[in-house]
Amino acid sequence: MAKHQSVTDYIAARQAGDAERCHQIVAEVRERFATRTTDGTEIAELYAANQTVPLAGS
Repeated sequence: MAKHQSVTDYIAARQAGDAERCHQIVAEVRERFATRTTDGTEIAELYAANQTVPLAGS
């Protein structure tokens, strides 16, 4: 189970084949990381999900 809600949402979007929502979540997490409102664990977990959860329909 994901530690961050954004990653849980990202996994659900990938499993649903919703590439647009995936891009939106990535943009939100990157913005939080860039403004230091989150540490590196959220973006690292998101990257791991990207590498391990296939986009449905791909």
